[in-house]
Amino acid sequence: MSTGDLLSIEPLELKFPFELKKQISCSLQLSNKTDNYVAFKVKTTNPKKYCVRPNTGVVLPRSTCDVIVTMQAQKEAPPDMQCKDKFLLQSVKTNDGVTAKDITAEMFNKEAGHVVEECKLRVIYVSPPQPPSPVPEGSEEGSSPRGSVSDNGHVNSVEFATAAKAFTERLEAQDKSTEAKALISKLTEEKHNAIQQNNKLRQELELLKRGSGKSSGVSFMFVIFVGLLGIIMGYMLKKS
Repeated sequence: MSTGDLLSIEPLELKFPFELKKQISCSLQLSNKTDNYVAFKVKTTNPKKYCVRPNTGVVLPRSTCDVIVTMQAQKEAPPDMQCKDKFLLQSVKTNDGVTAKDITAEMFNKEAGHVVEECKLRVIYVSPPQPPSPVPEGSEEGSSPRGSVSDNGHVNSVEFATAAKAFTERLEAQDKSTEAKALISKLTEEKHNAIQQNNKLRQELELLKRGSGKSSGVSFMFVIFVGLLGIIMGYMLKKS
């Protein structure tokens, strides 16, 4: 900030984030340090390259005024990103009630006895802000939780904790789903084995029943046969 008696100027360097084929703007803030009306005028060593709005004006007592400086689109970058362009801001006390339309070049003429303050401003080119790195596409389930990064480069702990919790819950849900599938598969297999075992037992029981029936039939016939044989032999013995 300048230390002039009339105006404080912020900043004293015009920094342009240089990009080819693109108009770039930066601003100046003029603060009136007095109780008087102060007229100002902005000049540059390269008027075709820059547009200043407003290039002349009046700053009311104890108030501020913003000046926008726009650099026209450039077709090529300067060597080593160095710029020799300069600006000159002139300020002078004026009568109360003066407006920008009342400003004349004579007001800034030192030879006419006017007390004119001057402040030189230089131009600096800076590298434009780098775009954020693209996030590689991928499955949400296969990615690890990440906290967002704030403007100052620090990780937001609240968002990181939320993302970590969501990631953990997703993993737990996957584990539970896997366990449930394994349990269902095991129960299905056991049910199938039980059905087979039941069928086998039924077949064996049926065979036992059939064998028992045959066995009891043979025994009954044998008893009848022996009985008949006894009757016949008794009859024959009586005859003899």
